[in-house]
Amino acid sequence: MNYEIKDIDKIVEYKTWTNKKKVDTLLEIDANMYCELGLGTPLSEKRNVKRNSRKIYYAIKKVDSELGSKLIQSMD
Repeated sequence: MNYEIKDIDKIVEYKTWTNKKKVDTLLEIDANMYCELGLGTPLSEKRNVKRNSRKIYYAIKKVDSELGSKLIQSMD
């Protein structure tokens, strides 16, 4: 199943998924967003992807605080 940015909260709240599966799915969403960017992508869309990436990293921090903190720190 393909998940999107709107599914972040739902993924974090899944009770039957392991934390690893949650993190993997969130990182897959993040990777897919960046893969869709190209040379002709407007700056506003690039900023939007980065903003969404930050949301994903904060969601990861809820699941795995150490990894989430490192990802957020690497953005700055």
